[in-house]
Amino acid sequence: MNELNNIKYWLFDLDNTLYDGATKVFDQVDKKMTKFISEKLKIGSEEARKIQKNYFQEYNTTLNGMIKHHKIDADEFLEFVHDVDLNFLSKDELLEDQIRKLDGKKIIFTNGSRAHAENVTKRIGIDKLFDGIFDIRDSDFVPKPSKEPYKKLIENYKIEPQYCIFFEDIARNLKPAHELGMKTVWIKNDEPWAAKFSDAEFVNYKTDKLANFLKEINEAR
Repeated sequence: MNELNNIKYWLFDLDNTLYDGATKVFDQVDKKMTKFISEKLKIGSEEARKIQKNYFQEYNTTLNGMIKHHKIDADEFLEFVHDVDLNFLSKDELLEDQIRKLDGKKIIFTNGSRAHAENVTKRIGIDKLFDGIFDIRDSDFVPKPSKEPYKKLIENYKIEPQYCIFFEDIARNLKPAHELGMKTVWIKNDEPWAAKFSDAEFVNYKTDKLANFLKEINEAR
């Protein structure tokens, strides 16, 4: 933990990272994606589900596959899939307190939309604590873990990677961050596709709960 005393840039994924994956917010988004594909391509939901998962595996986001193969309107897709019920997300006072105490620049880095990030962080009570949100539009719809958005984010926010730490629930998304010189933290979860590569050398730390990990850092500084 001592090596984290010089961190000046705090980079956070959004879904299943800034809130507990057990809340199943992303499950709603997931179902809306299936519905969108089914309606757009005029196919049954089972076939739509297969396409959705194949695109996610091949192109890192379902949206990316839909843009490449079906020329869909990305804004329409993002608006539709993120129109979900967030009422069961509640204020996370421990997380709010620990993020507030962090010294340096704090940024959300998501494959989702800015509007979704704003809605989620408002519900949790942490929306005023960040210096920026770098979303899928900012990365020209090139998703993590492609290296381009990481480089663009570094440039946009004048980040020094050696003083940056990245928190993320999908282990493979930590690889480019590590290669660029950042410290990495995997938010543990049971999703097989998210846990794949969680034992790789590019994962520096693991935690069950983000707020507790930040508390440890704050107490050590």
